[in-house]
Amino acid sequence: MTTSSDVGGDFEGDLAELSRRLRDGTTTSAKLTAAALERVEAANPHLNAVVTLLADGAMRDAEAADAELQAGHWRGPLHGIPFGVKDIFDTAGVRTTVGSEFFRDRVPDEDADVVRRVRDAGAVVIGKLHTHEFAFGPSGDASCFGPVRNPHDPGRMAGGSSGGSAVAVATGMCAAALGSDSGGSVRIPAALCGVVGMKPTYGRISRYGAFPLSWTLDHIGPLTRTVGDNARVLGVLCGYDDRDPDSLRRDDEDFTRELDFGVRGLTVGVPDGYYFDHLDPEVDRLVRAAIGTLADLGATVRPVSLPGLPGLPDLAALRDAHRTVISVEAYAIHRERLDASPELFDPIVRQRLLDGSAIEGWEYAEALRLLGESRRTFTRLMAAGGVNGVDALATPSVAVTAPRLGQVDTDAAGVEETVRWALTRLAVPTNVTGTPSLSVPCGLSRDGLPVGLQLSGPAWSEARLYRIGRALETGLGRAPGSG
Repeated sequence: MTTSSDVGGDFEGDLAELSRRLRDGTTTSAKLTAAALERVEAANPHLNAVVTLLADGAMRDAEAADAELQAGHWRGPLHGIPFGVKDIFDTAGVRTTVGSEFFRDRVPDEDADVVRRVRDAGAVVIGKLHTHEFAFGPSGDASCFGPVRNPHDPGRMAGGSSGGSAVAVATGMCAAALGSDSGGSVRIPAALCGVVGMKPTYGRISRYGAFPLSWTLDHIGPLTRTVGDNARVLGVLCGYDDRDPDSLRRDDEDFTRELDFGVRGLTVGVPDGYYFDHLDPEVDRLVRAAIGTLADLGATVRPVSLPGLPGLPDLAALRDAHRTVISVEAYAIHRERLDASPELFDPIVRQRLLDGSAIEGWEYAEALRLLGESRRTFTRLMAAGGVNGVDALATPSVAVTAPRLGQVDTDAAGVEETVRWALTRLAVPTNVTGTPSLSVPCGLSRDGLPVGLQLSGPAWSEARLYRIGRALETGLGRAPGSG
């Protein structure tokens, strides 16, 4: 197991503090970037988070950022900040492999929209980060580069498919990173590695230039060390893009606007049944303690029953609809490659893709109908005053702590199930509804493994989720300056 100094890295303070220090000259982007690259050199051989390092380019960009900052030209909170990009996002002139032998040497000509936004904000891209092959897996252990490893115990999974992003942030290889989430792929590694991960509202962030897994379920979101950092990065990533047919027009938004409001006056709902069935005892203990902390801070906490809401399908039905949609669409995306070169796929990924070919057309159509109904119903219910009158739902992010690398089945949650299912089953409902979910670290198990609390709300409620998450972070002593 790694020591405490291996987790956390060399950055002191959150993005706001780092930005202040960059602007007043008490540090430089070159110093921050050099520290990040030193962490890559020290930790990456053991953890495998960075698959393409851009050391020379990063230092050049850092020096350019310093020149701009010294001239008084400040682009925003990411200016001069070391940043990581999951290896599904196109980067002009830099290979984008999607974790696959098919694309090991593919070099795009154009940046993905989110990469362009990050670069325009002045961030220093230090490299491309590990992804499960084709982003189709929650464990992070299938890639042409080998498995990514958990920084709290390298013999365990970091989660996927954005595991490289979570590990890089957790260990200080970068201050923030891009991830994608079609069935928990931001929130799962965030929870397993002890960082903050947001899956925002469907359509809020352009997916142009991101390799697709499921056209209907793909979301893009940031992974960061703190809730405030996450809110700041989300503000950079958002914006309408007519190259993404599902991109939605919204006014510019300051996602930090409610960060320091606290939770007094808010009602947090705790769903019964599905979300708290079959949890690892350590997950159950830490999540319930975190919910208790929110109550201690002044939130009203009360139980809610989601399956009983009019028009909202049973959560198990949403889960099954998710599996149908992602399986069919992933197979459609990869069908030609499966026919031409099946041997180039990871065997487990290949079989999961082939499973999609056996699903009947009527099953897919029914799943899409259910998905559409649930998105409309959940948004309407929440817009009318919340689910049963609550402002957000609080649940575990993942049912178990990080499984061991190579582990296929688990009974840590009280019943035997596949690791893949244990990792994803609490995350997929909000991929189906298209509504935002935020994973916030809520403590370490007795084995020293992180656990995450998931906060979910109606469409466009990210600022409110950040408000609750920041209060929890402060109450648990994790906020910057809190010790």
